[in-house]
Amino acid sequence: MQVVITAVGPDNRGLADPIIHYVTGLGANIAEIQMYDHDERSLFAMLLRIELSEEHWRDLRPALGEIGRDKGLSVRVWSPDERRDRPRLAICATIRPEPALALLRAIRDGLVRAEAAVMLGNRPNCRSLAEQFGIEWHSIGDTEGIADDERLIDLCDHYEIDYLILARYMRVLPPTSCWKYAGGRIINLHHGLLPSFPGMRPYQEAFASRMLTYGATCHFIVPELDAGNQIIYQSTFTVGHGMKLDDIIRRGQEDNEPHCLVEGVRRVVDREVQLHFHRVIAR
Repeated sequence: MQVVITAVGPDNRGLADPIIHYVTGLGANIAEIQMYDHDERSLFAMLLRIELSEEHWRDLRPALGEIGRDKGLSVRVWSPDERRDRPRLAICATIRPEPALALLRAIRDGLVRAEAAVMLGNRPNCRSLAEQFGIEWHSIGDTEGIADDERLIDLCDHYEIDYLILARYMRVLPPTSCWKYAGGRIINLHHGLLPSFPGMRPYQEAFASRMLTYGATCHFIVPELDAGNQIIYQSTFTVGHGMKLDDIIRRGQEDNEPHCLVEGVRRVVDREVQLHFHRVIAR
């Protein structure tokens, strides 16, 4: 079975060796290993993707948890094979309800074979969606909409989340959060075509460039914002000359963005694609 291990904590010497030695001692085959040293934050982060026999799976998480406590690391052990038929999703939203609503409907209708385990929001706008679909809601933002990133990760751990879905969640996750759920577990909907139109105002920038084709991008999150190499799915629509910007944005938000998110999440939970060394590959 495939297993993803992440370890994040204060930088020090000898942090990776105990983890690597333990899994190789079980006979694991290392398929991917990445280590990061953020000097400005004194942060160590490691991603390890291994192939392991199922007989060792049950003991892996407590054993690596003990190593993490000894080394001062936050260690997570996850396998996409554990809940392969019905992975658990955390859906994060801010203001726009359309993408989250489309995903919840697709799950209800069996188009996306997953379970919406919890909804999280840095603003209360989408709370009614959670109530409508009978999903637990947690507010992770203050009165200004500033998110508590540590609480977001704690809630994902509590609900045993497989994939964290950012459904027009208009906050940038810090590198620490990205490393903790690294390995293709964070899926983001960006409301523009990457890599051409990153940032917070892709509609406006495309309009200023006199584009006639607009789109949205569903991609895996890595610490570099909208890096562009982790694209799962893109959907586009064409507009006529003279269409007003407000009408373009409305069409994108109401139709194109929801479709893009649903299809992107479906591809991941159906395991058609995965993230490998920060690039999307077909399975």
